[in-house]
Amino acid sequence: MTQYSDYFGPEGLRVRGTVLVVPGRGETRSTYARFGKRLAADAYRVRVIDAPDLDTGDLDGLAARLSEAAEGTAVDDGVVRPLVLVGSDSGAAAIAALLGQAARGEPDAVVLAGLPGLAPGTAATAGTWDEELDVRTSCPAHRGALTQDPEVRRGSLDEAIPAAVLTAAYDNEAAVPTLLLVGDADPLADHEALARTAKSLASARLSVVHGAHHDVLNDLQHRSVAAEVVTFLENLRNELRPLITVRSSAW
Repeated sequence: MTQYSDYFGPEGLRVRGTVLVVPGRGETRSTYARFGKRLAADAYRVRVIDAPDLDTGDLDGLAARLSEAAEGTAVDDGVVRPLVLVGSDSGAAAIAALLGQAARGEPDAVVLAGLPGLAPGTAATAGTWDEELDVRTSCPAHRGALTQDPEVRRGSLDEAIPAAVLTAAYDNEAAVPTLLLVGDADPLADHEALARTAKSLASARLSVVHGAHHDVLNDLQHRSVAAEVVTFLENLRNELRPLITVRSSAW
């Protein structure tokens, strides 16, 4: 059985970088098929791994799996840089918690989407499956994909992420460029804590997606969110210098 889901860019185009995606609680690799295809269409090599089991202390195992997954992406071995890690929910928490472990080797950048909050009131609110879907997304296609996937673990948002992992995620002092994505309608987010973390990091951008819920990479605004990620990837290739600057606009 394959360990990864792979998405390749158009034939004949040079690979512009490597993106490893780490799903969150209850999600499967299939959850990120749409996201993976969209980034791959812009000539990025995308590989989705399985969600980590943080209850078993899987941070070390996740680091090893990420390293193995990265090395297998290039045709002639190695990895095409920049190497960017994208995590959602518990996947985002795990990636952020790993960033302080320099001995593990750092990626060139990370995208942390839907990072769950630490503060009281940010615990999971899911009850029935429909209520969990309401927490996750308002996108009909994504709701259908989650419902029809037999491997998706229903009720998973009620599973607590270890406090030590979340604390490490919010307190990490990594110097790598970081894009934080959060929906302003995400009931699991701690917006104040995210803002503090973004300001404390050496090179971070906090992007708030209007109307988006917890599954910010897969909600109704998924096209704009993917565009924000691709813009980040392109700016990263340009030493974080924006390729486009708006000088005048009527909107």
